[in-house]
Amino acid sequence: VVPGETALAFYKAKNPTDKPVIGISTYNVVPFEAGQYFNKIQCFCFEEQRLNPQEEVDMPVFFYIDPEFAEDPKMAKVDLITLSYTFFEAKEGHKLPLPGYQ
Repeated sequence: VVPGETALAFYKAKNPTDKPVIGISTYNVVPFEAGQYFNKIQCFCFEEQRLNPQEEVDMPVFFYIDPEFAEDPKMAKVDLITLSYTFFEAKEGHKLPLPGYQ
């Protein structure tokens, strides 16, 4: 992905159980310092997802890397950014905090 250009990626999720699961995802960007430049435009992680028993789905994330990434001297040697997700079963009345960068 070239900084400033939008990209679309898909993550595969499968519910291997015999019961429906409602969950939410949190994400992680590595290296951590590059996270401030990673911008999600549209993401499955913004809301709860329901997966039926044995269901497998492709979940999209539409994103871009801020063009300022290329101007940051601390990012000069970064040529790989990894975006990963962890899917948690949602608990009724419990909201997970959205990750943020400072």
